[in-house]
Amino acid sequence: MHRQIAGRLTGRVTKWVVLVAVLVLAGGMSSLSAKLADVQNNEASSWLPESAESTMVAEELSSTIDPNDIPTLVVYHRDGGLTNADFAAMEEQAGEIGRIDGVTDAGVLTPATRQAAVDQGAKLPPVVSDDGEVAYLYLVFNFGKDGWNKIPDAATEIRNLSEIDGIDVHLAGFGGQAADAAEVFEGVDGALLLATGLVVIVILLFTYRSPVLWILPILSAAVAYNIAGGVIYLLAKYADLTVNGQSQAIMSILVIGAGTDYALLLVARYREELRRHEDRHEAMAFALHRAAPAILASAATVVVGLLGLVFADLNSTAGLGPVLAVAVGVTVLVMVTFLPALLVICGRWLFWPVRPTYGSPEPTQTGLWARVGRRIVPRPRVVWVGTAVVLAVACLGLFKIDTGGLPTDESYTKEFDSIVGQRVLVDHGLQDTSNTAQVVFATDREDDVLGALGDVDGLGELGDVTEIGDGRSYVEATIGQDISSQAAYDVVVDTRDAVHAVDGAGAEVGGGSAFYLDTKDAANRDNKVIIPIVLLVVFLILIGLLRSLLAPLLLMGTVVLSFGAALGLSALVFDYVLPHLYDQWPSSAVVDPGFPLFAFVFLVALGVDYNIFLMTRVREETAGHGTRRGTLIALSSTGGVITSAGLVLAATFLVLGTIPFVFLAQLGVAVALGVLLDTMIVRSVLVTALNLDLGAKIWWPSKLDPDDLPLTVGDLDHDSQSEVTLDKSVPV
Repeated sequence: MHRQIAGRLTGRVTKWVVLVAVLVLAGGMSSLSAKLADVQNNEASSWLPESAESTMVAEELSSTIDPNDIPTLVVYHRDGGLTNADFAAMEEQAGEIGRIDGVTDAGVLTPATRQAAVDQGAKLPPVVSDDGEVAYLYLVFNFGKDGWNKIPDAATEIRNLSEIDGIDVHLAGFGGQAADAAEVFEGVDGALLLATGLVVIVILLFTYRSPVLWILPILSAAVAYNIAGGVIYLLAKYADLTVNGQSQAIMSILVIGAGTDYALLLVARYREELRRHEDRHEAMAFALHRAAPAILASAATVVVGLLGLVFADLNSTAGLGPVLAVAVGVTVLVMVTFLPALLVICGRWLFWPVRPTYGSPEPTQTGLWARVGRRIVPRPRVVWVGTAVVLAVACLGLFKIDTGGLPTDESYTKEFDSIVGQRVLVDHGLQDTSNTAQVVFATDREDDVLGALGDVDGLGELGDVTEIGDGRSYVEATIGQDISSQAAYDVVVDTRDAVHAVDGAGAEVGGGSAFYLDTKDAANRDNKVIIPIVLLVVFLILIGLLRSLLAPLLLMGTVVLSFGAALGLSALVFDYVLPHLYDQWPSSAVVDPGFPLFAFVFLVALGVDYNIFLMTRVREETAGHGTRRGTLIALSSTGGVITSAGLVLAATFLVLGTIPFVFLAQLGVAVALGVLLDTMIVRSVLVTALNLDLGAKIWWPSKLDPDDLPLTVGDLDHDSQSEVTLDKSVPV
């Protein structure tokens, strides 16, 4: 039945129907895919759940403080001290900046005007340093919900307006950080696609050793990306699917990486069948019939694993899962329809100069992985135990990872303007007044709340109390620390402890640092909830695919071990290697709180892929050759293509390191290391050794291999006998 469906997809007429249909669909979706950035939602409010305290504060203040307000500082610095002429120029610029579309509340305080305001009872923070070298202008950006897209242009305009001879000017505060963050992802989609495409082309040229065959997988991946982008655009526009710059960047990598993986597996099986069938249509029908179940099961594992993210508290993480799941789903459909049609239409000449002619020998049976399998045969238990111990030792590096979160000045791999501005403020004893704690409380408990706030260390002078209606009021105070630093989090925690202790106040604390702290707490919760869910779902998929309990359990154990080893090795790379490759890097193996979850979902979903490709082939060969011999056949047949697929996926994720964002660079390194461990060690050595040691027991409780025959010398070819000394009278 499956072969009949596969044959219809690549028949002499239907191959053209499939080709035209997919190209028409891709053409229609390309214009929508190009507009995907227009429906991105990068607002802070879109990241946290409604239950977060900072979210509830923002909701209460929505009628008083616009949630789209972005406090910003223009920092001026002159060595030797600012002059009266400098202050006059700053005041003039404040007026010009205030007229920029989207800028509100622009103003600068000179020492004289500030003193006059203080004399009149105003509560103002210092805006000129004691040494007189630094001053800042305070302003607020508000572009509505489109702030992420518009703030870079406004930031550029402000920087151009703020030029004064002899003065260094920096855009800092929340707005400066937002502008730099937008710059990080500006144009990243096209750059990532180009870099990823070039890397994949090089690997495909090396793998296929054909000057033309690589074009078809790349073309298919491009078609898949256009269709996926169009579908996601429609879902974001009409079904409230959350898309942000981060999810779009990862999507482009995943489509090309996973798509090329599926293409490699299909092409390898097609090439194998071309040696067995004279008619290429028949060869593709058999190839699809035998490879598609593994490819579809692999994609289903990735999709279900990604959909597990919908259980996240963080809206940004919950939204990422469906975005990537849709992308992978579209990609696999393109790779099992469009790519087979292209391959059959083009014919055998695509494989030139090594065309797989009918009746020619299969080279994989005497290749590298065939020899690796035979090396494991004499002592499989020693091999798998030793490999497991080595991976377990690598897991010790996990103790170096600190999930406390990255402060702003360590979040990027190069020094951005907002970071320099922040450092100038700190070095000259000024506080970043754009970072505040917003405290909402019952009006009738004002005195008690203000008294509690006055005892909080690290909290700046309190502003004026403002009534917001319904018997509620709010007050703000500056947190003189970097917005995403542990020091700022400590101030928020102390502030919350202090006001929560006031009976009947119903006090809540929000603001920038509170938002980042709530994000960190939600990420830690997601790690504990989603990781077990993903493990359970993937385990159930493997049970259904392999119709066994023991094999899926062992496979999940190997993947988790590989995940731990990948993170352990990554911690060492973060600490000792990457600081030498980037202009700026965290001082130790500090990661974003969400890093373990992202790395886990990608590594488990993608790591299981390679085991699925191997074990489905083992199951297929077991029927005719037994488990142990079937394992050697499966390893030799799939080893080369799975290794190539792993190299492609690792290389594509490493491309994330070209984005000057520490989180994505760390994620790329961790996933790349994990994928390489899976393909080179876990799948080829550990899983193979387990199969050879356990034999038919691996399929328990099914009776797939009732004879459970041991390997004999007759099962091995001449090359294997020359590599190991065997007694021909006994089983191997």
